[in-house]
Amino acid sequence: MSEIVKTEEGLREALRVVVDPEIGMNIIELGLIRKIELDDERAHLTMIMTTPFCPYAPQLLEQTRRAAQEYSGLPTTIEMGLEMWDPTMMEEGAADDWGLF
Repeated sequence: MSEIVKTEEGLREALRVVVDPEIGMNIIELGLIRKIELDDERAHLTMIMTTPFCPYAPQLLEQTRRAAQEYSGLPTTIEMGLEMWDPTMMEEGAADDWGLF
């Protein structure tokens, strides 16, 4: 029986279910996932928020951790990145709906 390989790309796709409730876009479109470390033992993500005092941060972090863990089947941790978010971090084409670019 062959083992299903979990990839960073697959994990990014799985994280599209996590939507920022204020903006209505998913965390991948927004560019909030800054780094993914995926190995045989664990998954570790670095994530930022769109604003430093995002009221939904705890909820978004937990939803992201849960979605990543469900996809990978591995213990998953999330680290809050220190980078300041800006619209240029969004996925190509995602900002078009906002008329930003």
